[in-house]
Amino acid sequence: MTFGRANSLSLRLILSSAVVSIVLLVSAALLLAGLFQAALERNFDARLRAVLDGLLANVEVSDSGAPVLSQQLADTRFSLPLSGWYWQVKPPEGRGTAGLASESLLEQRLTPGPSLLASRDRDGIASFYLTDAQGTRLRAIEQAFTLPGSEDAFSFLVAGNFDELKQEIGAFRQTLFAILAALGVGLLGAVFIQVKFGLRPLQKMQGGLTAIREGNAERLDGEFPSEIQPVADELNLLIQSNSEIIDRARTQVGNLAHALKTPLSVLTNEAGAGKSPLAATVKGQVEMMSDQVSLYLDRARRAARAQGLGAVTAVEPVLEGLARTLLRIYRDKGIDIALDCEPGLKFRGEKQDFEEMAGNLCDNACIWAKQRVKVSAGHLDKTSGDGRSWLVLCVDDDGPGVPAEKRTEVLKRGRRLDETKPGSGLGLSIVRETAGMYNGSVTLDNAPLGGFRIQLKLPAAV
Repeated sequence: MTFGRANSLSLRLILSSAVVSIVLLVSAALLLAGLFQAALERNFDARLRAVLDGLLANVEVSDSGAPVLSQQLADTRFSLPLSGWYWQVKPPEGRGTAGLASESLLEQRLTPGPSLLASRDRDGIASFYLTDAQGTRLRAIEQAFTLPGSEDAFSFLVAGNFDELKQEIGAFRQTLFAILAALGVGLLGAVFIQVKFGLRPLQKMQGGLTAIREGNAERLDGEFPSEIQPVADELNLLIQSNSEIIDRARTQVGNLAHALKTPLSVLTNEAGAGKSPLAATVKGQVEMMSDQVSLYLDRARRAARAQGLGAVTAVEPVLEGLARTLLRIYRDKGIDIALDCEPGLKFRGEKQDFEEMAGNLCDNACIWAKQRVKVSAGHLDKTSGDGRSWLVLCVDDDGPGVPAEKRTEVLKRGRRLDETKPGSGLGLSIVRETAGMYNGSVTLDNAPLGGFRIQLKLPAAV
């Protein structure tokens, strides 16, 4: 499974799942942290409410109308100076009586603004945050209460040191983030396994198609998930249809060749029996027709083979067989043929086509060589944009070579640079046409041996 490519399906699935998981985990972390802090605030408010209730129970109105504390609160934190735990009782505005305050406040007083006191619960209690003279953050509650013996409402305020909970909140957040981070890593691992497991049938299908392309199988075998089984069935039908089309094309080519052979032979014989200029003209035209029919029928046969699926040819045995044959043919010339072929190299195509192309190149080299011919074959280092693998067959000779300005003439059908040498001038053009049917190419160059080099690029089977 490939993750490096930007258009990889696996990479898209993993990245999209990772983004969604991260967003959800971060949202959950923020939500849980907020809920935890809200719970701490409610718990803290409950503690302040208990102190407020105790304060309400112990504050009375004196004969002068001033509030007095009948009994000290049990919590000693309200006695420590600037401890962050405070309470105060403030008489109504405009009344000359003094208020009450805890010893921890010393001379300072807490003065919440009107905006803080505007929002109250159903019991008339306002909850808010303040800061004391020491910069300590306070959580405070305030309630207006009318004491017995007084017609006006007094303001009762209790505040606690909320900074004491910072460490607890920080520890919770740290633990929460660590747990969610571990959960995120686990989710990413689960997504990776899920994607790898889920895409395994596609890898199996890819392997089956590769086996068909390399000639190791004729169809996609095996069971696939219901989502891709129709695709596998359609591919099998396509492969079967392609094979049937090729078989029909070969049959039609053979039938056409057989159907034309007899009429052309009759015309040739009849024209040959006559001595008139018309007979000579007919004979020449019929021979031309026969050559053209043979040419295009042969081309059609090669094209049908080139378009077939699954054909694979081992390169080394073919080259070894050609070398043995050519050594016998050119025994009197004393040609030495050196063969260098990469082990296991395979051509993705018909054996007959490769034999024809390699045979033409090697025979041409032996015709022009003085003593040495070198044949080498191996994989091409680069691959095309579609990811296909290629092989290169290189044939060198130590003959006179071909000037650069005349190399294009060599590949033209029927063109021969030296009429004294045997041949029809069709070999290299046939090689070029057959290679083109496989999307291959032919390149001409100077050989290190001093003569001519022909490079044939063809698709390779991995």
